[in-house]
Amino acid sequence: MPETSDMFEIMVAERSCERLVYRYAWLVDSGEAVGIADLFTLDGVWAAGDGEPMRNREGIRAGFAARQAIVRRQSRHVMTNVLIDVHSADEASGRAYLVNYRHDSDSGVAERPAPSDAPKYVGEYHLTFRRVDGEWLFATLDLDLAFIRRRSPR
Repeated sequence: MPETSDMFEIMVAERSCERLVYRYAWLVDSGEAVGIADLFTLDGVWAAGDGEPMRNREGIRAGFAARQAIVRRQSRHVMTNVLIDVHSADEASGRAYLVNYRHDSDSGVAERPAPSDAPKYVGEYHLTFRRVDGEWLFATLDLDLAFIRRRSPR
């Protein structure tokens, strides 16, 4: 069994990484998506499926600036089942489930409340974390989709 001080450091690392996951979701949903880049290491990578990954902070910032510019979109990233494994004082990995509700308004401005028949998609984030200068950051974030809403009802 680890020493009490080691257990405390593990718990702090787990909680710090978990908060990154929740902060990420809040930033994208609150219209402040460009701030997501600051949650990554300088050489961080954001990837989703077969699409081209966003690499390094500036690439991630540019990608999320484009997302932030979509003012017709209302979204909520519901993060759950967050599981963090601390491997060392400066490295950890994790998983988190994502349920994403999203609606794009035809009027060009996000509707509140927005209509939704079901989640837009459900997936799982595969995460790696690195502690840099005492701060936990994403090194990689890779989204694997499990379910996606049909484009038109049957």
